[in-house]
Amino acid sequence: MLQYVDVLKNWIYRLTELGIGLIALGIVVQIIFGSDVAFMPTDVIGNLTSMIASLGSNGLVGLIALAIILYLFTKRGT
Repeated sequence: MLQYVDVLKNWIYRLTELGIGLIALGIVVQIIFGSDVAFMPTDVIGNLTSMIASLGSNGLVGLIALAIILYLFTKRGT
């Protein structure tokens, strides 16, 4: 049973890495080509800016949420 949990954790970790990589790729593509790219229907930089602004406007709760997100992303292999 523990082996299945480890496999599931590994899949989740890999999917999270893939998502972060796609976000980074979207930012680079939007910086180079602008916001009107045919294969990117959303404004990646605008969405990230609004998400960061909403975290910042929530005061202490936003700071705690940001700390939890950073902890989850920096936690490796445990």
